[in-house]
Amino acid sequence: MPDFAHFDARGYRTVDVRSGYAEWVPTYEATVAELMDIALLKALTSVPWASLRSAADLGCGTGRTGAWLRRCGVDAIDGVDLTPEMLAVARKTGVYRRLAEADVAESGLQTGAYDLVTVCLVDEHLPDLSPLYGEAWRLAKADGLLVLVGFHPHIIMASGMPTHFQNAAGEQVAIETHVHLLSEHATAGLSTGWRLVEMKERLVDDDWLEVKPSWERFRGHPLSFAFVWRRPSG
Repeated sequence: MPDFAHFDARGYRTVDVRSGYAEWVPTYEATVAELMDIALLKALTSVPWASLRSAADLGCGTGRTGAWLRRCGVDAIDGVDLTPEMLAVARKTGVYRRLAEADVAESGLQTGAYDLVTVCLVDEHLPDLSPLYGEAWRLAKADGLLVLVGFHPHIIMASGMPTHFQNAAGEQVAIETHVHLLSEHATAGLSTGWRLVEMKERLVDDDWLEVKPSWERFRGHPLSFAFVWRRPSG
């Protein structure tokens, strides 16, 4: 696995995931563009969102994904996140049946209870992908789906930019970032038993450059990705 330290072009002070997101909460919704993740969810063609009754939203954060799932017709959504401050914001959305403070690889949610497991903008914070794919497998029903959206490893390496935020003092602070090649996702998913159904990659395009004009040099580079996996019934 590539080491992000080899690509880091920013040299920001780095904090752990729980501390970083706790401090980022006040500005998180305003600084994470829907083009990064929600646009990819909308582009997926293999997921029958409206017919999925139950979902586990791992790394639910402030509830962005959960709110979108509810708008799509998913009735019962349970969320877990490592950061209490993020969960507090998610709770205010009113879209979750239950919320719990937990690691995405040890969620504590019910085994085999979900039609859908979602993981959005989480994987770059994990040193190892296998526990995540294993936990999603445990949670999914037979024929259940895992939808994973991530910050593309290519852009992390090409830009040398970690996941980061500006704190109240105006300092740019990095959150622990790991580079996972797409082949690592394929290996982790397939070795767990998942079957790959669909994959999409979003490029830096005109829409993204309207939001982030300083990224012009990355026009055409892959920005984010989505995998759809199915747990076989037999």
